[in-house]
Amino acid sequence: MAKKRNEKMPLMLALLICFASIAAMVTALLIPKTPVAGEFTPPGFDVKAIYGTPDVPKELGYIEPYAEGMTFRAGFCGKLNISQGKADVYFTNKAENEVWLMLRITSESGEVLAETGILRPGEYVKTVSFDKLPKNGEKVIYRVMAYEPQTYYSMGYFKLSTVANVNE
Repeated sequence: MAKKRNEKMPLMLALLICFASIAAMVTALLIPKTPVAGEFTPPGFDVKAIYGTPDVPKELGYIEPYAEGMTFRAGFCGKLNISQGKADVYFTNKAENEVWLMLRITSESGEVLAETGILRPGEYVKTVSFDKLPKNGEKVIYRVMAYEPQTYYSMGYFKLSTVANVNE
């Protein structure tokens, strides 16, 4: 009888180790990973994105900046009119692009004032909400960032200055 128990002991030990390993793997997969300082966290897609081409009022100064060598096109309003903490920017990722785009509006010092989520080709966002308002007449920077789909590798960026017209 004692011999049978000793024969089953290695099998029981192996099963116990297997169950413990599986429990450790499941636990590791289910516990949310805490981001490390400086680690890239991919931005989410913009929930307000609209598929199509925006019909922008002419007085907002809609532009599609382009410089030789650019691999993508974006459109947005050059006039930044902020009212009640929001501005219509009509930020557009042109349908012919092969990249995802994101718009970030910053102060001259680089402080983020407002931003969109990621837009797929052929999408636009009409309005952005400001986390912090610039002063009326303050210079702000539009930063358009392009990402390779799925990998979020940078596909370039450009920036353009404008002046905030704040009506609060």
